[in-house]
Amino acid sequence: MQPQMNLILDIGNTFSKYYFFEGDQMISHGRQAGHDLSFIPLSATVDEGARIDAAIISSVVTLPDAAEAWLAALPCPVVRFSSATPIPIRNAYRTPSTLGPDRLAAAIGAWSLHPGCPLLIIDAGSCITFDLVTAAGEYVGGNISPGLHARLQAIGDYFPRLPLVNAEGQVPELGYDTETAIRAGVIQGLKHEIEGYINHFKAKYPQLLVFLTGGDEINFEDTIKSGIFADQFLVPRGLNQVLRHHSAPITKQ
Repeated sequence: MQPQMNLILDIGNTFSKYYFFEGDQMISHGRQAGHDLSFIPLSATVDEGARIDAAIISSVVTLPDAAEAWLAALPCPVVRFSSATPIPIRNAYRTPSTLGPDRLAAAIGAWSLHPGCPLLIIDAGSCITFDLVTAAGEYVGGNISPGLHARLQAIGDYFPRLPLVNAEGQVPELGYDTETAIRAGVIQGLKHEIEGYINHFKAKYPQLLVFLTGGDEINFEDTIKSGIFADQFLVPRGLNQVLRHHSAPITKQ
C-alpha cells in the first residue's frame, strides 16, 4: 500500500512554510515571506501523478481571503491545528488554548522520533523555549526566555551608553572591549542557561534526550553533547504525526 501523502503548512508572522510528507518521510519543503500560499507547488505535484491525501495547517496569524480561498480549493481534507485537535501525546498544560502551536508540534515531533523517553525540547529562535515531555508521553509544560537577538537588542534599547552589538564576531571567554564584553556576555550567558536546564533535567530524568531546534546555533561543552539531537524540522514532523493521528473523519473547513 502506498504511504499517505500529507501537505503540512506552518504559517508564521513573517514566513509561510510548506512540507510534503509521504508517510514519515519528508520529500520536499519550501518557504516564502508573507501569507500568499499560491507559491506552494501543488499543481506540479498533482501533475506528476502524486496524490495528496490530507493537509494540516498551523497558523499564528489570521489568513487573508486569498489564502483561505487557496485552502478551500485544495483537493484533500484539511485539519486546522488547535488545542482541540486530537494529538498522539497527552497535553497537561493548564491553559492549552494559550500554548503556542509550534511548541506543542515540536514536542510531538520529538516524541515521534524517540517515544518512551523523557524529552527536553529547546527551540532557540526569537524567544528560546524549553518544553518537557515525560517518558509516559505527557507534555507537562515549559519556559520561555528572550532569544539571542532579543537580548542583544535589549541592551541597545535600555542602556543608551552601550552600543547595539551584532551576534556575529569574536566571543572570548572574557570580553576585552565593550563590544566583545556584550557579545560574550549574551552568548555565553545563553549557553550557560541552556546547559543549566539540560543538567537540571538530566539529574531528574537520567535517560533524558535533548532536542535542539530553531535558527540560532549553540555550541555546547563536550561534557553535555551526548544525547543532544539537532533537528530543524521538529515542528513539521509533529504536525505530520498529528495529521496521521487524526483518525476521525476529516471535512474541509
